[in-house]
Formats: sequence, structure tokens, C-alpha cells
Amino acid sequence: MSETISVALVDDQSLFRAGIRMLIDSQPDLEFAGEAENGHDGVALARSARPDVMLMDVRMPQLDGIEATERILSEADAAGRDAPRIIVLTTFELDEGAARALRIGASGFLLKDSQPEFLLAAIRSVHSGSAVIAPGATKTLLAQLGQPQVSREPAEFAALTDREKQIFRLAASGLSNSEIAGREFLSEATVKTHVSRVLSKLGARDRVQLVIYAYEHGIIG
Repeated sequence: MSETISVALVDDQSLFRAGIRMLIDSQPDLEFAGEAENGHDGVALARSARPDVMLMDVRMPQLDGIEATERILSEADAAGRDAPRIIVLTTFELDEGAARALRIGASGFLLKDSQPEFLLAAIRSVHSGSAVIAPGATKTLLAQLGQPQVSREPAEFAALTDREKQIFRLAASGLSNSEIAGREFLSEATVKTHVSRVLSKLGARDRVQLVIYAYEHGIIG
């Protein structure tokens, strides 16, 4: 029997929440873990429900989705428990908030008008450790991150093995484990091990942070 993925939602629009709840409930491998209408309640929901994945609206009253994301991840780290994978939702592709959320540890961002099938696929992807960025928004995201640094190779990156550096570059370029395995003539299990080691050595949560790290340090353009 496949694992059930618990999903929580934080959004200030009740109609949107109802639609997402119905969508999640329609999937046999997904379970709706609860909802909140603002960031403060979202932080409490993450603490009480311990969802696998959270869908987090960027713009909300009282506490926005960026601050809520930061608090949720920080609380989980301080408590020594696994943090939920967080997908931030935004109305606008050109959204500085989405870039900030990814910097602090969100696993991806989607536009709120994404197709239901894409949203469901995104939930499953981030739960498996992949990153998700709204289609066509990569250039926008990089523009929001600012100009890459021009400096010497960061010490933690220099400490990677040659194989790990190659896996890093491929993963940061958006290739999946299976694509990297085919290109490098490795098993997917071996690639997954390399990616896990790279994430650990660089202090990154997931692949989207590898993309940001690579860009900000001028490792890939």
C-alpha cells in the first residue's frame, strides 16, 4: 500500500480553501490535514497537525506566508523534528515574496491559477524531495534573487568531491535523479545518495535551495 501524504493549507480566501480541500480529498494517496486563514494560525496548524506538505499563500493579513514559513521551519529545526515541505502560492509570477520564501527554505512556489493536475503533481514531487517552480517562472525567480556573487569558490562547495560537484551542477540545472542517472551512467539509488550528501554538506533543505545556492555563488548562470 502506498504512503498517504498529509496536506495542510494556509490561505485567507475561504472559497479557495474549499476548492483545494475538495481536490485533496479526491485523491486516494492524499489526506487533508487541516486549514488556516492566516499565518499565525498556519504556524499553530503546522505544530499540531504535523503535515507532510503545506500549501502557503504569500499574502495574508496578520502574518504573511513568508514569515509563517520561516517560523514553521525554525520551530521544526529547534524541536529536532522533520519540517513540512512548504509550497508557497502566489497570484503574481513576478513576486519578490516567493523568492524570499524559497531562500528561507520553502520547497517551491506555484501560481494560484495553476491547473489542478499540476498542483497535485507538485505536492507529490516536493514530498519525494524534489523542488517545484511555477512553469515559465525560473527567469523571473533568478531576477528576484539579484546579481550572482563574483567571488572565490565557497569553502563548503570546495569540500565536495568532484563527483558531488558534478551531481550538484546537474541537480541545480533542474535534472531529476533519473535524468542524472542516465547521463552519468549511475543507478538512481546512487544519485539519490549523492544528492543527499550534497544537501547535507551545503546545509540545504532541498533542490530548490541548490538552484539558489548555485546562482548566488555564480556556480551556474
